[in-house]
Amino acid sequence: MTTTTTTTTTTTATLADGGTAHVRRLLQRQIMPVDRDFDVLPLYVDPEAAVLDADKYEIGSNRNAQEINAAGMRKGVTTGATIHLDQIESRTALRVASGERLSFGTYFNAFPAAYWRRWSVVSDVRLVVTVRGAGATVIVYKSMARGNSQRVDSVVTASGEAESFSFDLSLKPFVDGGWYWYDVVAGDGDVVVEGAEWSAEVPADRAEHGTVDVCITTMNRPDFCAKLLGQIGDDEALRPYLDTVFVMEQGKQLVTDSEEFPYAEKSLGDKLRVLVQGNLGGSGGYARGQLESVRKGTATYALMMDDDVVCEPEGVIRAVTFGDLARRPTIVGGHMFNLYSRSRMHSFGEIVQPWRFWWQSAPNVFTDWDFAARNLRSTRWMHQRVDVDFNGWFMCLIPRVVLDDIGLSLPVFIKWDDSEYGLRAKAAGYPTVTFPGAAVWHIPWSDKNDALDWQAYFHVRNRFVAALLHSPYPNGGRMVRESRNHQIAHLVAMQYSTVEIRHQALLDVLAGPGQLHADLPTKLPEVNAFRKQFTDAQLQSDPDVFPAVKRTKPPRKGRDGTEVPKRRQLLLSAALQPLRQLKTPRPLSRQHPEAEVRAMDAKWYRLGRYDSAIVSMNDGTSAALYQRDPAHFRDLVKRTVEIHEKLRREWPRLAEEYRAALGDITSPEAWEQTFEPWTGAGPEAGTDD
Repeated sequence: MTTTTTTTTTTTATLADGGTAHVRRLLQRQIMPVDRDFDVLPLYVDPEAAVLDADKYEIGSNRNAQEINAAGMRKGVTTGATIHLDQIESRTALRVASGERLSFGTYFNAFPAAYWRRWSVVSDVRLVVTVRGAGATVIVYKSMARGNSQRVDSVVTASGEAESFSFDLSLKPFVDGGWYWYDVVAGDGDVVVEGAEWSAEVPADRAEHGTVDVCITTMNRPDFCAKLLGQIGDDEALRPYLDTVFVMEQGKQLVTDSEEFPYAEKSLGDKLRVLVQGNLGGSGGYARGQLESVRKGTATYALMMDDDVVCEPEGVIRAVTFGDLARRPTIVGGHMFNLYSRSRMHSFGEIVQPWRFWWQSAPNVFTDWDFAARNLRSTRWMHQRVDVDFNGWFMCLIPRVVLDDIGLSLPVFIKWDDSEYGLRAKAAGYPTVTFPGAAVWHIPWSDKNDALDWQAYFHVRNRFVAALLHSPYPNGGRMVRESRNHQIAHLVAMQYSTVEIRHQALLDVLAGPGQLHADLPTKLPEVNAFRKQFTDAQLQSDPDVFPAVKRTKPPRKGRDGTEVPKRRQLLLSAALQPLRQLKTPRPLSRQHPEAEVRAMDAKWYRLGRYDSAIVSMNDGTSAALYQRDPAHFRDLVKRTVEIHEKLRREWPRLAEEYRAALGDITSPEAWEQTFEPWTGAGPEAGTDD
């Protein structure tokens, strides 16, 4: 069973009967973490056993049983087994101590067979594992969509020299889900797993890998962005895949001024281009990268990547490889891990729920999943293939042919540009695959306050624009009603600035698509200037800025108000709290806030009890004073009803107008006009640095 590992393409002769020649191509290789970070080791190699959770049909429909099972899965199954960092011998090699068993059935080293089976031209794969050391056992496993694992084959090393073992494996059984992986068990002495490679016979016209333009939009994160550039340029395996690395510089703290930049510039050489332009948001930054990539026309793909991420360079190679071998042009996205808790994944795949038209995790997917607590082999739901509608542009590979066909980003500054693009591509016949093994580490959304601050404007406006373009339901399904209810909830919570900018967002939706490009450089300053007149938007980092907390009456029965209410209590609050907002505030609340409320407890039903309160922000850096204003409340309720009724009434006309304009506003020509102040010939024009 010993073979010689094959890592390069081996072309077969043209067949006499006119059949297609095939070549062997590397799909994936065994890797260890670049920085030897102990926190990420569970994503690469696993010393724990597999303890599979209960099947959903065994649990049944009993809600209590389902909740208990879900809670148990969150607790994890680890025993405390660890791997020493000195066991990592190189980027591709790992030492297994005598008598130890390690599994490579992990996020970065298991083979996502179901995704290759469904979306690629590959039908069979070959695994070649190279081991040095006598008496070691290599065991190959596969899983089914239900998570159950099956032993496929095993071999034992015969000598202390390096031996390569080849396993030919079919992808046929993986229609609904499943992975391949291998475990290595050391014998009486240590053994080294020097490498492992997954390869396949593919058509000869797919022998060569594609190239990628990396498009990074940055604003005032010079060190973070420069470190990312250095990480990309420093990886020798990734370098042949790079065509150009575009940095769209939109801030005042320039990446070129970072102390980290000279190294990044040296490592990338002539592949690096820094393009300076005004702050046009993420959509304006990524659209510039897309436009440059399309106009240049030398790269197969454009890769959208955030500036505040840590990248696994091998993930970019895997995304390109998967894109090369996809059945049709396919958008290939990566997963997002938590930058501050690096074994935790934000979501395994996202969709746009069509009735609510809101993004969410795909069905049966758990969010914020910790691989250090429960490994891949122990997580039943992760073995089903997860199909998505879109992938976030923190890491997303778009074929140039897709950009040529359906256009560039929607001109919406931030929010919903990536999800709208996925829906647009899907409608044109180009799927999106969130591909296991391709990932970055990013600041989690839960640490941001984007539902309340200036970003609330873009959340609302862009969500409605996307729904007008793509919702399959009359009047957007539940959208108008849900938006109205959210406005009332924000009003009850004394978040008047949020309500005001949400109203402005809806009025701008009603105005039609004609202003989207023109608003890109001006809308954010307008929104920020407008909302700062409200105390709930005036953030203070010094707690002594606020008056002392005082109340006319103490809390009822000494309760602190942070209890989680029952459903009946919530319904009662929803009915009564809006009426309470009409009452005259308690006089003392005008000079002194009645409470301090933590961000985690700042729910509408809790804030609605107070006439004023100091409320902290999610990022923990500041707080704001909320004050109830009955007159303002009445005015905003009246406007909320009027605007949403108009939106409901005019939805058919607006949908037709937005859909007719989509091709024009996302065209390269329209974006070229928007970028003209920074690309034209004049003192204000942006230049390459």
